[in-house]
Amino acid sequence: MTRLITIEQLLAKPICMMTGEELTLLLQNTEKVTAKVPAEVVPEKHYEYGIEGLAKVFKCSIPTANRIKKSGVIDAAITQVGRKIVVDVELALELAKKAGGFTAMKE
Repeated sequence: MTRLITIEQLLAKPICMMTGEELTLLLQNTEKVTAKVPAEVVPEKHYEYGIEGLAKVFKCSIPTANRIKKSGVIDAAITQVGRKIVVDVELALELAKKAGGFTAMKE
């Protein structure tokens, strides 16, 4: 008495309840199963911390980094709680690029 079982049914079944034949069938068909599920790529965020980190991002001195922060151009990229400053690097560079550099800072 042979019973037909699908891959989906095997995936739902706990491994400890499978027979050797079912486990072998599942392992042989893993390429087909994994090919159906697209891998979602999530870009990693890069952060810098403090005024020193901001100076490193823009390759400038610490006083210049302070002026950049105070200018408000990259406010959306900065999170500050008390004295702790966290800068989202990609967003800060994008905002600076959109602003056309920091010429607005001098006005």
